[in-house]
Amino acid sequence: MTPSQQPDVPKPAAPKPSSVTPAEVTPVAPVAPAPAYTSNLTEAQQFAEISDEGVVTLLDGDEKVEVGQVPEASKDDALAYFVRKYDDVMTQLQLLKQRLETDAANRELEKTLAQIDEVIAQRQMVGNMTKLREQSKTLRNALVERHAQQQAQREKALAEQQSAREEIVARAEEISAQDPNKTQWKQSTAKMRELFDHWRAVQKAGPRLPRTAEDALWQRFRSARNAFEKNRRAFFSQLDARNAEAKKVKEDLIARAEALQNSTDWGPTTLKYRDLMNEWKESPRASRKDDDALWARFRGAQDVFFNARDAANAEVDREYEANLATKDEILQEAQQHLPFKNIDSARNVMKDIRARWEAAGRVPRKDMSRMEAGIGKLERALTELEEDHWRRSDPETKARTNSAQTQLEDAIEQLETDLAQAEEAGDQQKIAAATEALEARRQWLQVVQAASE
Repeated sequence: MTPSQQPDVPKPAAPKPSSVTPAEVTPVAPVAPAPAYTSNLTEAQQFAEISDEGVVTLLDGDEKVEVGQVPEASKDDALAYFVRKYDDVMTQLQLLKQRLETDAANRELEKTLAQIDEVIAQRQMVGNMTKLREQSKTLRNALVERHAQQQAQREKALAEQQSAREEIVARAEEISAQDPNKTQWKQSTAKMRELFDHWRAVQKAGPRLPRTAEDALWQRFRSARNAFEKNRRAFFSQLDARNAEAKKVKEDLIARAEALQNSTDWGPTTLKYRDLMNEWKESPRASRKDDDALWARFRGAQDVFFNARDAANAEVDREYEANLATKDEILQEAQQHLPFKNIDSARNVMKDIRARWEAAGRVPRKDMSRMEAGIGKLERALTELEEDHWRRSDPETKARTNSAQTQLEDAIEQLETDLAQAEEAGDQQKIAAATEALEARRQWLQVVQAASE
């Protein structure tokens, strides 16, 4: 039978103790089609010795390893059989290398490479074993590097996961630590809900933290949420109690306001409503909805009274319009006597004006201030005239004025004598001094005389 007629895989005889068939390698499914490795038989011959009986020996460096026997086969066929085993392993390494570039299943790749290394260690094949081992070593190093990269990526992802969780917990603790009386509960409750949703999203998307770290962070987060919820319930419970108390106080004010709303005792009742308003301002606030409704009732009771009072005042004011016209005439007439000059005349004018003013009666409320200002101006003019007259007629003032006048007159007389003597003596210096002093005393005397008149 010619070599071409030999079967591709000759059926080997029962192996001798020294010839062990290599273990089967778990096939590696390629991620993409790859050509099988094929050795050159001529080159492969340098790594084998074949006896006439078909026993094949591997030349691995200085070592010789009997790999098996293919009876009833030519030397080329026997060599080709064991070279194909070498090619199978080399093909598995190439496929493994291809998978390493895309496959993230590191453990599966390591398991496959360990199986291949076991086959290589058995050396039941023919080929360049040094090259085969180097290929395996290169893949082993690549797997180690891949493992290191994956470990670094995992550690980074864990650190990011830890940081994200801690940030969520810190924010939750910050919210729960707020002063309940200053907390914006609606916004804070929504934020706490967002943090819980974010916690679940981060937990689902990222790697799982170690159990101890996971439990510690969750315990802090849960404690913060529980504390926040406890504070929220306590705050609104107190708020409800304060709201109930505020409603009670304001209901009492409303009852008192409604009891006064039909009163026609305008002055005293107005003061009572003013007191009620002060009490309302000092009373505690209820909820905004309740407070608005209570205020509407309180204001409604006031409106009933004040509308009735305003209507009554408007009616009275219409009756007082004639009085207003009379008083306007009195003021216009009185203006002609200003400014007052003679005390007796001024007193007679004001006596007549006062009598007519009182007889004219009340004026509309809107004009009261203007009328009071007009009559007040006349009263002040009379008062100022009386005060001035009193100052002039006061005995003590007149005595002081007469004393000063006498002293000035004596001084002037003496200075006139001194001046005459200086002129007779022709002393110009004394003449000038006496003249200056005499002029000053005469001016003072004029002022004192005017004040006494």
